[in-house]
Amino acid sequence: MTGASHSEAVRLMFAELCALLTAVFAASGVGPAQAAILADNCARCERDGALSHGVFRIPGYRASLQSGWVDGGAAAIVERVGPAFLRADARNGFAQPALAAARAELVQMVQECGAAILAIRHSHHFSALWPDLEPFAAEGLIALSTVAGLACVAPTAGARPVFGTNPIAFAAPVAGDLPLVMDLSTSACSNGDTRIAARTGRPLPAGAGVDRDGHPTTDPNAVLDGGALLPFGGYKGAALSLMVEILAAALTGGQFSHEVDFSRHPGAETPRTGQLLILIDPNRGAAAGAPAERIAGFLEILRAAGVDRLPGGRRYAQRRRSERDGIALDPAQWRALDEWARGAPAQAAQSSSRSPTT
Repeated sequence: MTGASHSEAVRLMFAELCALLTAVFAASGVGPAQAAILADNCARCERDGALSHGVFRIPGYRASLQSGWVDGGAAAIVERVGPAFLRADARNGFAQPALAAARAELVQMVQECGAAILAIRHSHHFSALWPDLEPFAAEGLIALSTVAGLACVAPTAGARPVFGTNPIAFAAPVAGDLPLVMDLSTSACSNGDTRIAARTGRPLPAGAGVDRDGHPTTDPNAVLDGGALLPFGGYKGAALSLMVEILAAALTGGQFSHEVDFSRHPGAETPRTGQLLILIDPNRGAAAGAPAERIAGFLEILRAAGVDRLPGGRRYAQRRRSERDGIALDPAQWRALDEWARGAPAQAAQSSSRSPTT
């Protein structure tokens, strides 16, 4: 760890941040195996510059655990319900440990059948989706995932929030390069970015949200205080968000975003819904030529056409900087993490959410 004055950034290497976050989760009542998985996931987000889903989320994790809303020690039950279909009951635990519990059998099914589906229910997903998928693409698989959230997005022309931010993530192998990984919310702005905008005093893009009276606004506080985000692309984004509700909630047996209700658990933030993950062996579908090589060739066509940044490119660039210079944390963040890791009820770095979701 690099030392720092009161105002300078504290820099940690990835392994150091993982160890610190593992201690934070363990001190908050998360089981040892689950704590390591969540810490790795959160540290990856922070390392790669996805700050709205990194250390920023720790107060929300802790509040959900302390409120009794989520079971940090839950062990998922995984069952095979078809030749290429797995079902996982997270048992009111976090989604990433449920995915880890199913991973080996899921990959085996892809090897046997060429594709596999994992439907996770009764799960809390409070992070970005791309960390779930990138490892599969690094192994040569195509991966697609969706997750429902907490109702904070009004359908186009709708009067109240019904959808979550309902992200869709996709990953594919690229010959001779890092995987192509994209992760996008179906709302015009993610809830995490909205909360950060409110904290830092930045306006939202035009068309991103409405206030409690349904009037368009760029004020993130108005969106969080009884207002709503909007789907990107109008009716097209709303249609994709509806698709996510069907895939991640109706199909999995998880809750729809509008059904999530933690009003009896003050402070809770994590939405308890469902997640769908689809894996495909791309070599089963190619009649000629290796898919990873063809993808690499097509990306070169995009670059030649003037595309200067492909999906995931900014994350990879930040990852290289973090691996070289360490992961920069605000001193107040670091002090809070250090105190939480030792079991102290630190008050620093409080979550600014009034409308939490993924």
